Amino acid sequence: MVAITGTELQEWVEHTSRGWKQVITAHPEILTFPCDIRGTNSVAQLLQHIVAAELRYAEQLNELPQTPYEAIPYDSVETIYATHDRAMQLLTPLLNRDQAFWEEVLEFKTRSAGALRTSRRTVLVHMLTHSVRHYAQLATLVRQHGVKHDLIADYIFLHAERVPA
Repeated sequence: MVAITGTELQEWVEHTSRGWKQVITAHPEILTFPCDIRGTNSVAQLLQHIVAAELRYAEQLNELPQTPYEAIPYDSVETIYATHDRAMQLLTPLLNRDQAFWEEVLEFKTRSAGALRTSRRTVLVHMLTHSVRHYAQLATLVRQHGVKHDLIADYIFLHAERVPA
């Protein structure tokens, strides 16, 4: 079996992020919903957490200085997803790098767990699955607040076709 590639994981994150951007653009009140995921107070702060992790990990993979967490805006849908777009711009060129690049070990500081040492591959997988995991939490929160939408973010729907009944 061939494992999922970084490009495929990124495609899933992009699909999920675009979908949530559309939902939140249609329902901007979502940004104000209370939220306690990862110490946040609102959905806007949860989204900041998602895109901040994307950007800061993309910067680490590129061996760039990390943007200070507090400098990452979350005051509007546009600013939140501009940070996401920047992270994906930094990540995309790396996905074609060879296996040796991905097995290189990086040492970096995290906000909550202190200093870590792990492979670029592990950072990439964490970065992309972290986003999808938090978007799944957001789906529950938004549903509990009565917002209806038709976003289906499950991986299987990226490439599967519905069979007519």
